[in-house]
Amino acid sequence: MNILVINCGSSSLKFQLIDAHSEQLIAKGLCERIGIEGSQITYAPAGGKKLETVTPMKDHTDAIRLVLDALTGKESGVVKNLDEIGAVGHRIVHGGESFAASTVITDEVIEAIESCNDLAPLHNPANLIGIEACRKLMPETPMVAVFDTAFHQTMPEEAYLYGIPYEYYEKYKVRRYGFHGTSHSYVSRQAAGLLGKDYEDLKLIVCHLGNGASVSAVKNGKCVDTSMGLTPLEGLIMGTRSGDLDPAIIEFLCKKEEKSVGEILGELNKKSGVLGLSGGFSSDFRDLEAEFHKDSEFAVRTMKAFAYRVAKYIGAYTAAMNGVDAVCFTAGLGENSGFIREKICAYLGYLGITLDPEANGVRGQELDITTPESRTRVLVIPTNEELAIARETYALVK
Repeated sequence: MNILVINCGSSSLKFQLIDAHSEQLIAKGLCERIGIEGSQITYAPAGGKKLETVTPMKDHTDAIRLVLDALTGKESGVVKNLDEIGAVGHRIVHGGESFAASTVITDEVIEAIESCNDLAPLHNPANLIGIEACRKLMPETPMVAVFDTAFHQTMPEEAYLYGIPYEYYEKYKVRRYGFHGTSHSYVSRQAAGLLGKDYEDLKLIVCHLGNGASVSAVKNGKCVDTSMGLTPLEGLIMGTRSGDLDPAIIEFLCKKEEKSVGEILGELNKKSGVLGLSGGFSSDFRDLEAEFHKDSEFAVRTMKAFAYRVAKYIGAYTAAMNGVDAVCFTAGLGENSGFIREKICAYLGYLGITLDPEANGVRGQELDITTPESRTRVLVIPTNEELAIARETYALVK
C-alpha cells in the first residue's frame, strides 16, 4: 500500500509518498508560498530529477491538486491513478488530551482537533486545512491524524502538571503536552533495535536537536517526561525560541520596553534562543559553530549555553528514570554535529560515557558513537517523521 504523508503549514505543504510494505520513499516534494504571489511546487521522484514549477496556488486545495497531478503525471508520475494511494497520513501538531494515539479521521475527530486550536493557533488550523483539501479531492481515501503530542500523553501527573492553581488545569487544560512526539517515538524504537534489546525494558533519553529542540525521557517504552510544555516555547534554548525562563521576565520587559505581552512573546519565539544570545548573528548552528572555532565571544557564550542546557535536561531525566541505558541524538543538529555532541557529553562523565572520536565525526548515520567500555551508550539516529507517520497510518488502515 502507498501512503501519502502530508504536513501542512499556513503557507506551505510538505509531502512524501511511501510504500508501506517496503518502507521505501517513492516521491517527495514541497509546495511553498500558498496563497502568496510566486507560489512554487518542488517535486522529486525517488532516484529522479527534482522539478521546480512556479504556479499559482490560491489555497491548500490547489496545492493538494498540484501534488496529486505530479504524482500521477505522465512524464514524472510514480502512480497511474489515485487508486494506487491507499491512505493519507496527516501530521497534526496538537491533540490536547483528546488523543493519546493516532486515529482515523472522521467528522468527530475534526471537531476534536478544532477544539485544540487555542493550544496551537499557528499550526492546527493549517493542519485542518490540509485535511479538508485532501477529503475534497480524495473523498474515498481513508485518512489518519498523527499527533505531535500523542507520544507524550503517557507522562504521569507529576511530570505534566504546572505549579499553578489546579483550576486552570481543570478549566483550560493548562499543562505540559510536549512536541516532536513522532520523532521521539521513532528514534526511541530505532534505538532499541540498534541496541538489540527489548524496547519495553530500556531507559532512553532522546535529544531532538534542530532549530526547534526538545528532550524526552522514555522508560519501558513510554514517555515519562519531555522538555517542551503547553507550547513549543518551553525547554531548551533553540534557534529562535528562548526556552525556559522566569515568567516574571515577561512583565518586566513589557514595562521597561513599553511593549505588549504579545510583542514580548513574539520576541521570545522569533528573536531569542541562539539568535538572541549571539546578538542577532544567526539562528543557524552551523554559522555559530564556525564562529566558535574562531573564538568569537558571542559564539562561545551561545554554544556553551546551548550545550549546558541540553546536558542539564539529560541529568534531570536520568534522575527521573533512576538511570539511563542510552542517550540518543537526532534531528539536523543532533545527527550532524559531532562538535555539539562532544560539548554535551563532556558534562556526562558521571554516566561513564566515553565517546569514540572517529565515530562521533560521522554525520547523519545510525550508529553507536561510544567506545566498548562506555557504561552508557550514546547513539546517533537520523529521525524520519514521515516514515513514522506512514507506519502509524498503515497500522490503522491495512
